[in-house]
Amino acid sequence: MTAFQSYVICTSPRSGSTLLCTLLAATGVASRPASYFYGSSVADWLEELGIVPDAGSSEREVLDAAFSEAMRQGRYGTGLFGLRQQQPGLDLLCEKLAVVEPGEMPHSERFARRFGTTLFIHLTRPDKLAQAVSYLKAEQSGLWHVAPDGTELERLAPHREPAYDFDRLRACVETMTAYDRNWEAWFRREEIDPLRISYDELSADPVETLLIVLEKLGLDRAAADGIEPGVRKLADSTSADWMARFRQDFLARQDRIDSGR
Repeated sequence: MTAFQSYVICTSPRSGSTLLCTLLAATGVASRPASYFYGSSVADWLEELGIVPDAGSSEREVLDAAFSEAMRQGRYGTGLFGLRQQQPGLDLLCEKLAVVEPGEMPHSERFARRFGTTLFIHLTRPDKLAQAVSYLKAEQSGLWHVAPDGTELERLAPHREPAYDFDRLRACVETMTAYDRNWEAWFRREEIDPLRISYDELSADPVETLLIVLEKLGLDRAAADGIEPGVRKLADSTSADWMARFRQDFLARQDRIDSGR
């Protein structure tokens, strides 16, 4: 039996979290992890969760309903709640957990009080340029995920050809780097020692990574038998070209700065 009642995949965009979530959901025993607290407001959460609160509801009542519904959906008939939490939304989640779990205590304790004993999993992508390229291409093209056979799984905008943009890529690299830095600072403050997984490990051997998570959760490794990745990489020759161009442009600009031009 698992020693945990919940787990949180602590991550940032384009780090492989969709792949990991689909693998865990496919086991049938590791819940259905997803971004149940997605967006920049509680209103976004309610829309995502399909909740229409009563007009006279207090903030605490609304949040209680949101957390309860997220846990119902996330457990997916299992005794385990799985959550994917993108770094930009962490502050809002912690702020609202403090409303339903008030008092002086670490945020990690609030997670435990609301969701049960929680395993934190830090999923990162060490190559920040590759992460930035992946993000910018998806944002521009509108296509975020495809199935192994090439079928579109998630498209958020009509197709348009992605275009190389040095300044946008540089800003994106800085943002993704900051996300990881912020997670690490939060883990230190909360005295959390997360299970650490890299995009590279997950991409190279998805099933082995799944087994590592199942074992850490105390779940039967046999639940991974026969499971295959449900999403395919979107990296292509355009991605490689953008990365090469970015490195060249970065060096050229650095040379101009160093020479005082």
